[in-house]
Amino acid sequence: MKTDPVTLEVLRNAFQSAAEEMGVTLTRTALSPNIKDRRDCSTAIYTPGGKLVAQAEHIPLHLGLMPAVVKKVLEFYPPDELAPGDAVIINDPYVSGSHLPDVCIITPVFARGLLLAITANLAHHVDVGGTAPGSMSTTATDIFQEGIRIPPVKLYRGGRLNRDLLEVLAHNVRTREEFFGDIQAQLAANEAGRQRLAELAAKYGVEKLQYYMREIIDYAERRFRAALREIPAGTYRCSDFLEGDGVSADLIEIAAAVQIGDGDVKVDFTGTSPQARGPVNATRGVALACVYFAVKAVADPDLPSSEGIARVIEVITPPGTLVNPCFPAPVAHANINTAQRIADVVLGALAQAAPEKVTAAGTGSMSNFTVGGKDAGQRYYSYVETYGGGQGAMDGRDGMDGVHVNMTNTFNTPIEVIEMNYPLLVERYGLVPDSGGAGEFRGGTGLVREINVLEDAVVSVSTERKAVRPWGLAGGHPGGGSRCLVYVGGGDAAEMPAKFTREVPGGTTVVLETAGGGGFGNSFRRSPEAVRRDVVGGLVSREAAFNQYGLVLDDAFNIDWEGTREKRDRR
Repeated sequence: MKTDPVTLEVLRNAFQSAAEEMGVTLTRTALSPNIKDRRDCSTAIYTPGGKLVAQAEHIPLHLGLMPAVVKKVLEFYPPDELAPGDAVIINDPYVSGSHLPDVCIITPVFARGLLLAITANLAHHVDVGGTAPGSMSTTATDIFQEGIRIPPVKLYRGGRLNRDLLEVLAHNVRTREEFFGDIQAQLAANEAGRQRLAELAAKYGVEKLQYYMREIIDYAERRFRAALREIPAGTYRCSDFLEGDGVSADLIEIAAAVQIGDGDVKVDFTGTSPQARGPVNATRGVALACVYFAVKAVADPDLPSSEGIARVIEVITPPGTLVNPCFPAPVAHANINTAQRIADVVLGALAQAAPEKVTAAGTGSMSNFTVGGKDAGQRYYSYVETYGGGQGAMDGRDGMDGVHVNMTNTFNTPIEVIEMNYPLLVERYGLVPDSGGAGEFRGGTGLVREINVLEDAVVSVSTERKAVRPWGLAGGHPGGGSRCLVYVGGGDAAEMPAKFTREVPGGTTVVLETAGGGGFGNSFRRSPEAVRRDVVGGLVSREAAFNQYGLVLDDAFNIDWEGTREKRDRR
């Protein structure tokens, strides 16, 4: 069959549209705010052999590791053991690569009796059991403390629901209703994808569709190799640190050597610390997702994601290390923290090769905030949210304020939704002044959220960059660090470590400030007008404008040009 470029582009967009519709179906039918409002989920379409063809623009971490999930599931259930009406469920990190709250549903799609494709989605459930509400304890020392593990097993077989299995799973989570509702939404999402693929098969035929699936992958590989040839060949190294694992405060090193060749890449994590005792261990699937994201972001950000990207990148993750732990190491917070640091390290290495294409370090964590317990009606609840922070600046552009960066791009939960669904009161929500790293281009600012916990509960917070601040580039300043304060019973604030899980009485207030992003370039070269706008907007204080940017402002925020020139000339 000869490839027609027009048909290739039409079908590429058709697959992409089907994946996007799956995502819309999932978020509109989910029950928990974590999926419905925050959109902590991802959807994609694969070949019968598990090769990625198209994915919705959801969460880079999910989307990068899902191909490994589908391929692993196909080892348990080869294509000849799949039938119309089947659906496989899984959340075991040592198969799926993610953490336990991320439940994946995989559905084979048949047309004219042939296996045409596979639809899959992954969604973060608000509770899957374990020692702490939300299944995100920061002190777990093995995976058995993190929740129920689901191996690849058929939830639907030939169109018949395995109700006994669903009951077993629901009996092991705190939020039963949300679990049932979100599972049904995941099944509906895959069904939406199946319907669209069936329509395409009726129009183009199975053989033609599968031919163009392969061509989409080949196209991505050719384009990616061409983009990589624009980056100077060589080996570039970078390392960075996690601030403890939740059990110990010792720094944990992630080291990477990125070798750019002639249209290919090799990333070697040899030298990374051994696997941790606490729950920050990243499976190989997580490491792969981070590498794919970082290299693609630098080489060709607009490249449609598919198996073609994976063909070009070799990743070495030594077994028994933080980036490829051995069972039963806990993994819950690798998605939250370690994934972001892996991306930072790979981007830091690539900044040496293509400094104009790389941002300074961002907020460095998804900053997980979980509150769980029983409400006044003795009903279990679990509030789970990840908070954004500052994006790193880059050559020619400021970092964005208060956003998720790198491996996630979830929404925030609206304050009204939080207060309607949970015994929580949001006292404050905004940006943190002076948290963006100074530079010719300023790093983005972190976020602050202050929550009053109205009933006795368990609080888990997991963040980073409290001490090891986000680095700048080309002389830019580091971003401001994170901070968490707990006020119990109206008493003085207790400053907490970056990762903790603790019981709190009703009336406790928790304040979480996330880190800002690093700056880019000499801060005294920043436009005085830009600095003044930041001061007027409350993002930069007058003191920081003077000390870091050399800008002199009077009480009315007018620029003293003579004083500013004098200050900057001294620099």
